[in-house]
Amino acid sequence: MSQLLDIRNLRTYLQSGSREVRAVDDVSFSIPKGETFCLVGESGSGKSVSALSVIRLLPEGVASHPTGEILFNGQDLLKLDDPGIRAVRGSQIAMIFQEPMTSLNPVLTIGEQITEALQIHHPNMSDEEAQERTMLALEQVQIPQASGRFRDYPHQLSGGQRQRVMIAMALACEPQLLIADEPTTALDVTVQAEILRLMHKLQDDTGMSMLFITHDFGVVAQMAQWVGVMQQGKLVEVGPSSEVLHNPQHAYTKQLLAALPENLAKPVHLQSLQQSEQSAVVQKPLLQIRDLKVWFPIKKGVFRHTVDYVRAVDDVSLDVPQGQIVALVGESGCGKTTLGRAVLQLEPPTSGSIQIDGQELIGLSARELRPMRRKMQIAFQDPQSSLNPRLLVETTLTEPMKVHGIGANHEERIELASVLMESVQLNRDFLWRYPHEFSGGQRQRIGLARALALNPEFIVCDEITSALDVSVQAEILQLLLNIRQQRNLTLLFITHNIGVVEYLSDQTVVMYQGKIVERGGTAQVCGQPQHPYTQKLLSAVPRLVV
Repeated sequence: MSQLLDIRNLRTYLQSGSREVRAVDDVSFSIPKGETFCLVGESGSGKSVSALSVIRLLPEGVASHPTGEILFNGQDLLKLDDPGIRAVRGSQIAMIFQEPMTSLNPVLTIGEQITEALQIHHPNMSDEEAQERTMLALEQVQIPQASGRFRDYPHQLSGGQRQRVMIAMALACEPQLLIADEPTTALDVTVQAEILRLMHKLQDDTGMSMLFITHDFGVVAQMAQWVGVMQQGKLVEVGPSSEVLHNPQHAYTKQLLAALPENLAKPVHLQSLQQSEQSAVVQKPLLQIRDLKVWFPIKKGVFRHTVDYVRAVDDVSLDVPQGQIVALVGESGCGKTTLGRAVLQLEPPTSGSIQIDGQELIGLSARELRPMRRKMQIAFQDPQSSLNPRLLVETTLTEPMKVHGIGANHEERIELASVLMESVQLNRDFLWRYPHEFSGGQRQRIGLARALALNPEFIVCDEITSALDVSVQAEILQLLLNIRQQRNLTLLFITHNIGVVEYLSDQTVVMYQGKIVERGGTAQVCGQPQHPYTQKLLSAVPRLVV
């Protein structure tokens, strides 16, 4: 079999002050022409550094390659000088980065950015020909109304459209190898399905090879002929995707696959699903939402007159029973997060009713609302940005307690915070650290501890597992179930991960364009969806079929 890329005994060491980090340590693998090789592993395992080593994008003063070869069409890329690697980079090997918003230039139109890439690698290409090739590339990645989008800036496009622009830019010079670094991580499942179908089609049309980096095993099963599993800079297992996914040999590969939501042991709920549904009807729910609307005005003209509204949440009614986990699913922009924020009065509702334990929240002043804050809390999607970087974890946890009069003195609040840290499976000594000193999973646990500090009855969890590795995600989900059982907590769990929904929730609510289109027991909604949108959403989920 003809190999397009052949990596042999590659080592990539990164200098961090006086310390040397072995980011890639003796890695070897090959990518045949026209096929896809997936690199999987947890954050920090060396996947992206391996890819950046291939395309020589690591800073020279920081990165070094003590040993190894990167043979591309038989040529060792590590031995090329700067003009030589520039001739390969972009034209023969192209890369799609994980976050297109930070990779695209915000002050240039998308048309200018693609034509610039073309003319750098084809200096003799005229402006007219470059524009024509750019339009063809945009049409190739199925950007709607490509001619009109040519002069748009990145911020005027959706996340899926920006990712398509990145693909168009990468493919404009018709490379032989495409490196895709987590290209679908931040996308909704339906947009992800479109991007993956598009990449499959482009590969079939052009015969290019792909190095695909991901931590989603459903995507691996859908895209790859070959899989390599990385752990701490080493390639611990490599082989055909069918063998690695269904008959893993290495303990780490088995551990990763066992941590997928569909492979976790199903939790033993306090009641069966049928009993839960019956109790939801008979018992008074903890949270009652009636005819809720959250509209944002669209103002235009010199005098800023309101010409229309963005109907983020439009006439929503919902009951959340005490002690249950209700999953709220849907694509970005459907109103999930706005609904969660409106329930907590972090976003002022336009109209409707929200009751917690029979107490109406809409219309309460800030002073009247403060005692209710003890009953309802939120765990945010990104703990890095929601935790104050200047405050010790101790202050983060004890300050809300002091505001709400919990604990007789500071020493008692410290003890309460220590117990809280242990309840989220963190060492009580971690109280005296700052947020930046923790991993992503540990920061998410601290965010949960902060939400639990006031002993609430109800918590909104907003995409709290979306950025986590599968093993860390599994730990957080099991932790949530334990806390729910110990405290009889009620959770509104906002997510777009259907695997998490099926594992965690008692009931599932599907939102589309500000409205609830389907609701019911999770087994029923995920197993026998009735609404066309729910059916579309579930059919788009890439699954690892065992």
